[in-house]
Amino acid sequence: MAPDRIENFEDFVKVHALLLQASGLPPSLHRQLFQKLYSETFESGDFFQVQPCEEGRQRRLVLNSDSMEKDSHVFLIDHAWTFRLPDAPKQLQEIPGLAERMASLMCVDIDIDSNSEETDAANGDEKDTKLDVLRMLEREICEAKDKGDGRARWLELDGLRIDDHMLLSLDLSSKFPDLLALSLCGNKLENVEIVIQEITKFKCLRALWLNDNPLLQNCDDIYGKENPGYIHQNGHSLLSVTSLDLSNRCINNLISKGFSPVEMPSLSYLNIRGNPLEQNSVNELLQILKGFPCLNGLEVDIPGPLGESAVEILESLPNLSQLNGVNASKILETGKQVIDSMLQPRLPEWSPDELLADRVLGAMWLYLMTYRLADEEKIDETSVCYVMDELGSALRHSDEPNFRVSPFLYMPEGKLASAVSFSILWPTQDVQKDDECTRDFLYGIGEDKQRSARLTAWFHTPQNYFIHVYEKHCQMLQSKHCLSPSIKSSTDRCSISSGERALRVYTDIPQVEEFLTRPEFLITTDPKDADIIWTCMQIDEDTKKATGITDQQYINQFPFEACLVMKHHLADTIQKAYGSPEWFQPTYNLETHLPQLIGDYYVRKRDGLDNLWILKPWNMARTIDTTVTRDLAAVIRLMETGPKICQKYIEHPALFQGRKFDLRYMVLVCSMNPLEIFLADVFWVRLANNGYSLDKQSLFDYETHFTVMNYRGRLNHMNTPEFVRQFEQEHQVKWLDIHERIKTMIRSVFESAAVVHPEMHSPMSRAMYGLDVMLDSAFQPKLLEVTYCPDCTRACKYDTEDIFHGGKPLRAQDFFNNVFGCLFLNETEHATKL
Repeated sequence: MAPDRIENFEDFVKVHALLLQASGLPPSLHRQLFQKLYSETFESGDFFQVQPCEEGRQRRLVLNSDSMEKDSHVFLIDHAWTFRLPDAPKQLQEIPGLAERMASLMCVDIDIDSNSEETDAANGDEKDTKLDVLRMLEREICEAKDKGDGRARWLELDGLRIDDHMLLSLDLSSKFPDLLALSLCGNKLENVEIVIQEITKFKCLRALWLNDNPLLQNCDDIYGKENPGYIHQNGHSLLSVTSLDLSNRCINNLISKGFSPVEMPSLSYLNIRGNPLEQNSVNELLQILKGFPCLNGLEVDIPGPLGESAVEILESLPNLSQLNGVNASKILETGKQVIDSMLQPRLPEWSPDELLADRVLGAMWLYLMTYRLADEEKIDETSVCYVMDELGSALRHSDEPNFRVSPFLYMPEGKLASAVSFSILWPTQDVQKDDECTRDFLYGIGEDKQRSARLTAWFHTPQNYFIHVYEKHCQMLQSKHCLSPSIKSSTDRCSISSGERALRVYTDIPQVEEFLTRPEFLITTDPKDADIIWTCMQIDEDTKKATGITDQQYINQFPFEACLVMKHHLADTIQKAYGSPEWFQPTYNLETHLPQLIGDYYVRKRDGLDNLWILKPWNMARTIDTTVTRDLAAVIRLMETGPKICQKYIEHPALFQGRKFDLRYMVLVCSMNPLEIFLADVFWVRLANNGYSLDKQSLFDYETHFTVMNYRGRLNHMNTPEFVRQFEQEHQVKWLDIHERIKTMIRSVFESAAVVHPEMHSPMSRAMYGLDVMLDSAFQPKLLEVTYCPDCTRACKYDTEDIFHGGKPLRAQDFFNNVFGCLFLNETEHATKL
């Protein structure tokens, strides 16, 4: 019998009530949505048109119908590609036509300039060069129409190989009759007479740049850096100049006779971006800018010659109504320090010989979106990624959008098993014919959630700002570098006593229940009767009330231990204590330190350093939702799948037989003040299954870059003594030296917690933590993470030997007997005090 299908609107609303509410779709459009879903109506092509832009490297969506009112229509957008992130490379390789469609949708199926470069090299074809210039001129004319009255007043034609003959044929004065400034730097102009002939045709021209042209060799009357000056002719007075663009002119000193309120009293707009202005102080520049009575619009780098804060600039120049294209009142209202409305889009980059699949993997972060499935019982551990179809993917970003898009899961049979995913699109403003249709890529995300920094995923944001923030962060960490926690270790510790009876232990961990067999301990099923609570459950005040647990019972967790076992808190704890120790990779909490991470990324890129990073969820184990990437846009976009840290990847780890590995150590904590910790003699190695590689597609391969195979992949256990023997032989090192460095590092980790979080101490706490450690290629230890209630399956399954104490046997079935003996009976036979 076929499953029941939803046939009416009332049932649709009942089944999809939460989804409708989450989507943000106005209730007035709910019935229209149902009708289109039910009838599978995709008619958006009748209302919209996709157009190429950015020289074919991007597309935009425009309204093709006469007009569309706010909240009047809802459209279904199909998903062209739906996938889990680790599966992306395989799907692109194996699904016929997928790589080709995605490459076309993402505009990476062309090789930029390759054809014209080959033609120029082979034939020196002047026609291609002129065609490029004509395209640029056409684009300037179109942009002038889009932005204002259609009159371009500023034109840069730098480095385009324009010679005298081409300059004559371009007829610039008729195309740009209102031009105020023209730059022809870096071209092939030789004849002074021809240049003068063409330039004097411009009736309004106020500025001309001819740097790096051959004609300068034969002309002494050209002003430049070495021959500064200005000409004031009758009929060409600067008194009427209202707009002046001096961006990217390598200007070091702005203060001159020509640039003054006296010469340009009508100046209302000024652009000084991209100039060092190093000969002027902030106060000097602010003072001269204050003198322009009509100046209400300013473009300047922030941080830059006027300081680091947009708010402070506006407070110093109260007459400004716009700063970097953004309304001044809006800046002051939001408190934004760095603002820019003229961000250039971040376009995909690739090499001509790069495979289509690899191009798509690089470009997809500009297009993909995510959602996470959930039902009444659980939420999916990893997100679902999807790319909207060609129409939906053509929607570009705007801070003031006229449309909104939201994912929607349609369940035609009322159950999750029948679900089909779409995106829904509707107008949030009145839209007119030929208007570009836009959406807010960061809908609902404000500056409190680092909106400006997150736009870096799609736009070229001011690098100098982020580098400055990063440098301040480094200075803060360096100030902590010399902090040396001084925690006294106890000399004597008494074992826990319950008189002559055994200590009763309540546990919900099967291995403890099975292997804690020594007579000093007795398993009980009632937590109220226990002397010791050994649980994987978080014990808080509510749990104590519900279970009857009291403050007189020993518990296997310390207060505030989140400062160690949650990855973002671990980073914060270590950085507050030590700054940036060698054994801890640079780490950023993306929820609070995204600008610092972006600055670090830019500095590494500038200096030619490796930029491979690993993203880890705050509080998930087993490498769930963990990603390795070199792509800054990927780092930022993956914030959408949940709170994460971003940590510098150890790109050159020590390898074992060509494979990556890490080490799991067990640390037994008896006291935080005085600090008393022990290292269990049992530790083990975890091996990746595949040979180590840094190829782009290998970064998606779990069995190449990750070592936890207990839950996925194939587990290849290796006995610790055998691993140590083979490792010493392969690398000609002594493991004992490595082990000493690891012990010092582990001690430092817990010292940092004791100093930064003294509230962690509790006399009724005893705990075991798992520490994961990796070695770099110089065999220096690197801390990966600290785990509460670690998985002890291997310790309880595989017999081994104590490699540091004469090779004495360590039976797997005695592991928890030895752990409890150390923590509660003051025994140290199978643990080393740190």
